[in-house]
Amino acid sequence: MKAMHGLCALRGNLVFAPSLGELTVIPKGYILTRDGVVEGIYQNLPAGCPAEVINYGDALITPSFSDLHLHAPQFPMLGLGMDLQLLDWLNTYTFPTEARFRDVEYAQTVYHRLAKELIRRGTTRVCIFSSIHREATHVLMQELEKAGVTGYVGKVNMDRNSTPDLTETTEESIRETLRFIEECCAYENLRPILTPRFIPSCTNELMAALGEMATAHPAVPLQSHLSENQDEIAWVKELHPDCPQYWQAYAKYGCWGEHTIMAHCVYSDEAERAAIKEAGVWAVHCPDSNNNIASGIAPLRKMLEEGLNVALGSDIAGGAKLSMTDVATQAIRLSKLRWLESGKQEAFLTVREAFYLITTAGQAYFGAQPGFGVGEPLHAVVFSDGKFAYNPGLSLEERLERVLYLADKSTITAVYSAGGQAEL
Repeated sequence: MKAMHGLCALRGNLVFAPSLGELTVIPKGYILTRDGVVEGIYQNLPAGCPAEVINYGDALITPSFSDLHLHAPQFPMLGLGMDLQLLDWLNTYTFPTEARFRDVEYAQTVYHRLAKELIRRGTTRVCIFSSIHREATHVLMQELEKAGVTGYVGKVNMDRNSTPDLTETTEESIRETLRFIEECCAYENLRPILTPRFIPSCTNELMAALGEMATAHPAVPLQSHLSENQDEIAWVKELHPDCPQYWQAYAKYGCWGEHTIMAHCVYSDEAERAAIKEAGVWAVHCPDSNNNIASGIAPLRKMLEEGLNVALGSDIAGGAKLSMTDVATQAIRLSKLRWLESGKQEAFLTVREAFYLITTAGQAYFGAQPGFGVGEPLHAVVFSDGKFAYNPGLSLEERLERVLYLADKSTITAVYSAGGQAEL
């Protein structure tokens, strides 16, 4: 990371989404920063402003991306097991892959590459699962911090229904998680998050202990999975017959509240969605994963219309794409299938809305303002879209659409995170 000192202004075509369905464009505008903190957004800099100008010419400058659900130890298995459904996929590929992270040197190699690839694709904020291994989780946090990725990292909890080499004892899981939380004060831009993998992987005793931790450490949020797959839902009902709905198996242990993240919510019905909204829980839509491992199509439009907190996640390696621009366009495609299935009654996701979900919506989880966040450290990505087919006269909104559908890491010129410039 390269620090930004003094007054500095980024110049380019600024594009951001102040709210769902709205888009603000400032042609040849400026983002004025002081020591990496945004002081203002301008069409023209104030007269006499002594800022050093970094001129990106005709490039697009957008807020950087937030990925609110991904599994770091699954990075080596991207693109594998796509003919399997969730539970078979976990047993065949995921658990054996994650077990390898007991080897800290292996973790170092994988996580160094993952952290660099996140930045190269414009992702600077994450809520990310590690494995059950505390040492490897610290390796992940160290590599993310060096690369410039910020956010929350969780040591996974699993004390049942896994392979022997990826199952903790209940006591070990509790002890290692408490130790992990205490050790995380060493990081500047990363924080711990409680991470029960999902209800079937955690005993009642472990869930109760995690609920107690959530109460004792109110600044530490919690992430898990909810209503992803029909077989999974049936399994949860067998394990918790006292809970008519999946979400109640978290709530009864105190693992349900504001800043809790629940990924997928594919089969969250009206009652479960109401519970999500009432508690302030965040629903993270993972369209590529839901499609790849045949889980289903989440009711994204209903979630948005009902006022739930919603953002997007890559969910690698169920999702096969790390770039949030790919996740955004996959969300659009799947929403169009729901639109057709509904007799064209359930509106599909627009480009503006998808862009909002990978920028402003995700930023909100971390307490950041919409757009470039005046008064906050700069998070931004610079796109040079001149490599696309020559088509003069496009509007900035049309160019943004092409970036979402066509961009890859070679299109990204610069990434700014937490007020510094990341190395690509």
